[in-house]
Amino acid sequence: MGQTGLDQALWAFGRGSGITALIMLTVAVITGIGSRSGRTLLLPRLGLAELHRGAALIATALIAVHVVSLLADPYSQLRLLDTLVPFAGDYRPLWVGLGTVAVDLLAAIVVSALLRHRIGPNAFRVIHWAAYVFWPVALIHALGAGTDSGRLWMLAVAAACTLGVVAAMAWRISRDFAEFGLARERSLR
Repeated sequence: MGQTGLDQALWAFGRGSGITALIMLTVAVITGIGSRSGRTLLLPRLGLAELHRGAALIATALIAVHVVSLLADPYSQLRLLDTLVPFAGDYRPLWVGLGTVAVDLLAAIVVSALLRHRIGPNAFRVIHWAAYVFWPVALIHALGAGTDSGRLWMLAVAAACTLGVVAAMAWRISRDFAEFGLARERSLR
């Protein structure tokens, strides 16, 4: 029995939304790092913060579309259990399981963002640091579970995303990076 047009559309939509989510996650990580700096980069700090929030929201929506479309697609063989319990699936259990771990981390990040004012800034910040684990897990999931992972264009997307995040993280840990609060204190002196 071959795939129907709807099955092919669901499969393509699942793949495309996952790849686009990875790109938007990369934008969210890079702008999140940039918004913590006291410096004006391409945008003022508050503009970067808004771009970070927007990219994170779009990425979250795309991940939801990714999961739902693959659940509806009979070819992907994704079960609801696979989206809740890591490494329980039959299809590429390690790689799909990493996707489940990434979704679990994303859920913690989203819930902490929604409850930010109730849990306080310190708890929010600690949970939000899960993004530094979430992003590489999502990238590894894309490269292992994705049917396009060996294609040159997908490798180029993954390489560009990796380069962007590695550069932002290298800047984040360098002496040139100043947290917003520290930069503000220095400017008041």
